[in-house]
Amino acid sequence: MKIATWNVNSIRTRLEQVVQWLQDNPVDVLCLQETKVVDKDFPRSPFEALGLHLYISGQKSYNGVAIFSRSPLEDVSTGFTPILGREDFDEQKRVITGIIEGVRIINLYVPNGSAVGSEKYAYKLLWLKALREYLQALLEKQPSSLCVCGDFNIAPEDRDIHDPLSYKGRIMASDLERQALSSVLELGLADAFRKFTIETGHFSWWDYRTGAFRRNWGWRIDHHYLTPDLYERSSSCTIDRSPRKLPKPSDHTPVIVEF
Repeated sequence: MKIATWNVNSIRTRLEQVVQWLQDNPVDVLCLQETKVVDKDFPRSPFEALGLHLYISGQKSYNGVAIFSRSPLEDVSTGFTPILGREDFDEQKRVITGIIEGVRIINLYVPNGSAVGSEKYAYKLLWLKALREYLQALLEKQPSSLCVCGDFNIAPEDRDIHDPLSYKGRIMASDLERQALSSVLELGLADAFRKFTIETGHFSWWDYRTGAFRRNWGWRIDHHYLTPDLYERSSSCTIDRSPRKLPKPSDHTPVIVEF
């Protein structure tokens, strides 16, 4: 099974690129973030023409997540509310989950946080705390194989940033964000990419400015985190840089894990 995650930064803007990528890379599941469109306006037909099943949770202009799968998903839900019974984080569409072939996929778009010390930063830390509670409740309710993937907006370690000293303590690299992510992973999740690649220089996001992609001034902030059984079964986890080379690309690029 191949599962890909990709922050497309507007599905309508990147429609042709995503369709072409799926034709070239027939993954079993594609998890999208920042779709930026309400459900009724989502461009379904080009993907349904590829034989895909679509599960979407969107909002206008911001956020939005979706899962495309070649086989139907089971037990699909959106947001934290179905599991935690609380709605305080679900106005922003950032969570969607479903089960395929015994694997529960949880597709996330973690808040960016804007700047350390800001209200959005405080919201991000609270959101990550809710995420831990959500995952813990899921595991207690229905122990299963988990693939928790998406745009986490956090570089877990300094080797995940092209110039860590310049960004030390700043947004996406602050101690509190990394500690919050570590708390989530303590539930028994491991970073699939780091099973296969230990060195720096491998990134999934590059700023549009300053020629960042050409210089490889990037960050690794898009992740697949796996429960121990899936981690052991995983045979590869790769970053596909090719979509970032296209005209008017997303600033992120796909990350693919295979079991």
